[in-house]
Amino acid sequence: MEWLNYHHLLYFWTVAREGSVTRAAAELRLGQPAVSAQIRTLEEALGEKLFTRVGRHLVLTDVGRIVFRYAENIFSLGRELLDAVKDRPTGRPIRLQVGIADAIPKLIAYRLLRPAFELKEPVRLVCHEGKPDRLLAELAVHDLDLVLTEAPLGATHKVKAFNHLLGECDVKFFGSARLARAHRRAFPRSLDGAPVLLPTDNTTLRRALDQWFDAEGIRPVVVSECEDNALLDVFGAAGVAMFAAPAAIEKQIRRQYGVEVIGRVGGVRERFYAISVERKLKHPGVVAIVEAAREKVFG
Repeated sequence: MEWLNYHHLLYFWTVAREGSVTRAAAELRLGQPAVSAQIRTLEEALGEKLFTRVGRHLVLTDVGRIVFRYAENIFSLGRELLDAVKDRPTGRPIRLQVGIADAIPKLIAYRLLRPAFELKEPVRLVCHEGKPDRLLAELAVHDLDLVLTEAPLGATHKVKAFNHLLGECDVKFFGSARLARAHRRAFPRSLDGAPVLLPTDNTTLRRALDQWFDAEGIRPVVVSECEDNALLDVFGAAGVAMFAAPAAIEKQIRRQYGVEVIGRVGGVRERFYAISVERKLKHPGVVAIVEAAREKVFG
């Protein structure tokens, strides 16, 4: 495996910034021959000339300009690393990588993530959506800072991580005005033989709803099963059938999709978790998300 000598890169970067070996040597507190020798070694390692001499001046070659751009980024990140470790402002957005389990409703995800944008320091939020197992694997290797999911990390998972309960809420059935008029009065018995939209059977909410249907002796007509909650909401807004959703976003669902509440699913609560590799949360964006969820979203 080839390795880049960052000392050599630093000497090159300093010469390119200062415009001469003499000034760079003074900046680095080294002799000019030593600096020149290090740059030659770097050129040999890369197999390319980095400088050409024009009169008394050193000018970057085309390859030299490419190497200089990379060196700028590398040493800029190095300064940011020191600032971050020493808790100093970096002047650049904080990067926050969040994995969102596909069973999490989009409106819930938005409400949970919004506090990250309200920090004093700017945040660059990168969202990854997918199956919890894949997201947890990425969390384990620190590709993600946080995973939002509707189920806690179980004993079967080999990932060393910690569950942070964000909150819980009731579940309600929603539907168009026509469906609400037809099914609200006798709810939940009115669901028997009625059209419903359900999440797929690999989700926590679906398993809870199936148990509730069995306990109530209800046999609805399942019109569609969707992994994507947003698709369920769109179908529901179109009046295709009734659908279940967390009560924590009741106002947003009614306003955005033009539907009405039909009834509450008694005894069924939906829970939401943040999973991190840290027991004590440190990332300011993650702290803001967890605190706001507990105090405002589900408080």
